[in-house]
Amino acid sequence: MKILVTGGAGFIGSNVVDAFVENGFEVAVLDNLSTGKKENLNTKAKFYNADLRDRNALEKVFKEFKPEIVNHHAAQIDVRKSVEDPVFDAEINIVGSTNLFQLAVKYEVKRVVFASTGGALYGEPKVLPANEDTPIEPLSPYGVAKYCVENYLNYFKRLYGIERVILRYANVYGPRQDPLGEAGVISIFTGRILEGKPVFIFGDGTQTRDFIYVEDVVNANLLAIDGNEGVYNIGTGVETSVNDIVKVFEEVLERKIQVEYLPPRKGEVYRIALDYTKAKQSLGFEPTYTLKEGIKKTIEWYIRNL
Repeated sequence: MKILVTGGAGFIGSNVVDAFVENGFEVAVLDNLSTGKKENLNTKAKFYNADLRDRNALEKVFKEFKPEIVNHHAAQIDVRKSVEDPVFDAEINIVGSTNLFQLAVKYEVKRVVFASTGGALYGEPKVLPANEDTPIEPLSPYGVAKYCVENYLNYFKRLYGIERVILRYANVYGPRQDPLGEAGVISIFTGRILEGKPVFIFGDGTQTRDFIYVEDVVNANLLAIDGNEGVYNIGTGVETSVNDIVKVFEEVLERKIQVEYLPPRKGEVYRIALDYTKAKQSLGFEPTYTLKEGIKKTIEWYIRNL
């Protein structure tokens, strides 16, 4: 089976590509390397340096590679950037995705697996962990755009019958996440701690997230290849505060971590955790890594590779 992975040089996408290759699929990566890295590229996957917004370049990829499945991870992922520049966010996340889906229909792709967000989609849910029926009330243009793309994908399914699996991720962390980026508190903390610098917490640190290790997310993508169509939360169902993240780092490293508290930032939810019951029942998905195990593996990777 031939799978095209957009954003396949990025943090999550490259880990997904590795798993697809290991499982014997023929894989092509589409990435413009704006945030993805060449060193993340799997040498057994074909690479196309192209932008989702470039319709002609995108069409050449479909003509040449002829994918049967599109795994769509390419995105503008910075929530704060989306608040500052919602037009830029929409150009990549909405217009780029719509380009992709139109071509998927034109070139008779069987299924699209879309990496959406659960962490930014539901806003401030009244009940946690949030399930897929929780009202959609995003607090950032990033969340708005992801939901818009979900609806475009549903439209293409209704009109053209293309299969679709939507994976709403919690806060993914692990090897290859950029410690110098604006997204990914665990990778940012890891980078600063290993450099002997204090970590910054925006707000009082009681805000919570549902942190899921990247290998568990990779498994969800493998299950989505031929699993039941649908919309699925991919998380752990566990709320962890940012202050508690610091405590886990201290347990793993067996030393005190220096923390500096800064004013909170706009567009970020206060509390979130995702109910993955539907994904468990329908896809067979189950997270396997505890937060401590995941952070330990992440630290080990950064020490080896950076």
